[in-house]
Amino acid sequence: MPQVRYAGLWPRFLALVLDTALFCVVFFPIARLVKGVWLMSAADHRWVYGWFITDPLCLVFLGIIWIYLILLEGWAGATVGKWLLGLRVVGPDGHVPGLTKSLVRNILRLVDTLPALNILGIVLIALSPERARFGDRIAGTRVIHTR
Repeated sequence: MPQVRYAGLWPRFLALVLDTALFCVVFFPIARLVKGVWLMSAADHRWVYGWFITDPLCLVFLGIIWIYLILLEGWAGATVGKWLLGLRVVGPDGHVPGLTKSLVRNILRLVDTLPALNILGIVLIALSPERARFGDRIAGTRVIHTR
């Protein structure tokens, strides 16, 4: 049985950068068509309430991102960024985690971002032998190298 190699900070960060680039390729042209700008500033939002995202277009984009993460990691085990880097999200049995575990894992991204800039998630990944952030620990998932 081959030894499992858990993915650390840099491969996971690079996968996130690739996924973000994919979102930009899709979302920037849509923002240009709908809002008339390539990159929205606070002044371009229809509704602005402090730190809360309330603009309908931004809420749609946020929903698409969450669905993308939950469905791809739950059904395929990887987002496009993870797949390109040879990473995979797995459950305790080593197979794709399924939608429930993926949902829990991704909802808990909110906890992993605390107190700011993903510091909790970064610390937990760096200090864990299995490189597991809080969401991974609660959902019973891990991110591994496939190559």
